Amino acid sequence: MKKAILVLIVIGMFGWAVYEFVFDSNEKVTQEEDKTSVQQVSDEEPSEVGIQKGELAPDFELYTLDGEKVKLSDYKGQRVMLNFWATWCPPCRAEMPDMQKFQNNKDVQVLAVNLSETESNPDNIQRFVDELNLSLTIPLDNESLVSDEYEVMAYPTTYMIDSNGRIQFVMMGAMNYDFMVQQFEMMQ
Repeated sequence: MKKAILVLIVIGMFGWAVYEFVFDSNEKVTQEEDKTSVQQVSDEEPSEVGIQKGELAPDFELYTLDGEKVKLSDYKGQRVMLNFWATWCPPCRAEMPDMQKFQNNKDVQVLAVNLSETESNPDNIQRFVDELNLSLTIPLDNESLVSDEYEVMAYPTTYMIDSNGRIQFVMMGAMNYDFMVQQFEMMQ
């Protein structure tokens, strides 16, 4: 009797192993087919606007220190470094000379959006620009509408946008020149 029970247990375990092997391998094939179809879909460029890598960067319209109207869409066809900063932010101050050098040496347009609503005195912006001898385009986000849309939570925050208007890289914190160049060279 004990041998019969032992044989039944062994046969049951063998049957279970065969069942798991057959159905588990079918499930893996189905999952691999699903992954292939997901990869095919994700290879296509999404057309939705958003702030994640691969999405179209949200357009905006701001005025610069010089009173000129600036729209992100005006730079379609060019690579853009979109940077959010403030004069009171030490890492922002540290990266500004590198951003100027980056724009001077590479085929890129730097839009350095000042978070002017956070400034204690609006005159600080022009003094900052003059002190660092900057010739960057500096749009003023007076009501934080653009920084809210881009969900800026740390200063500085940078978006690298390719010539098709797609976000290719997002960085919270300061960047040095070499890192800017590295990210630039990975864009179209």
